[in-house]
Amino acid sequence: MGAMFSHMTENGDLTMVDVGDKEQTQRLAMARGEIILSAKTLDLLLEKALPKGDVLATAKVAGIMAAKRTSELIPLCHTLNLSYVDLRFTVDVQRLRIIIDSEIRCTGQTGAEMEALMAVQVAALTIYDMCKAVQKDIVVGPCRLMHKSGGRGGTYEAISDDDHPTDDPVE
Repeated sequence: MGAMFSHMTENGDLTMVDVGDKEQTQRLAMARGEIILSAKTLDLLLEKALPKGDVLATAKVAGIMAAKRTSELIPLCHTLNLSYVDLRFTVDVQRLRIIIDSEIRCTGQTGAEMEALMAVQVAALTIYDMCKAVQKDIVVGPCRLMHKSGGRGGTYEAISDDDHPTDDPVE
């Protein structure tokens, strides 16, 4: 028989994983995503000349808020007491994109991967929202986990931005 999913009972019913017996460890999760803009929109963003104001400052706050509320939106996600949330933006003018990196830290019984991914996605959507008045065809690009450490699962490190998920079986 195939691998058992952690959020399913033997009968196939959904369940929240019981992490009560797991050891509390330091957890770190980092995710990366991107958003692609036109040259005109990117220039306006950098000049802080868009109608809604400072896009990256607003996106940073939105991403932090989203990380803290992840369990309210993802049905089987545990509530975590986050000790650190940060988002960093790298503007790649040549490729007309903004790279969004999140970093989440906590001490707990389960990882913070969902919080890291949520922070990036909401930051990207906030950028979209703040730029849509001047551009409708903005592309919210790929988003993925770049690093996670802590807990029984050990450490995961993405090899590079070009490293893509495989169809390898779940361990």
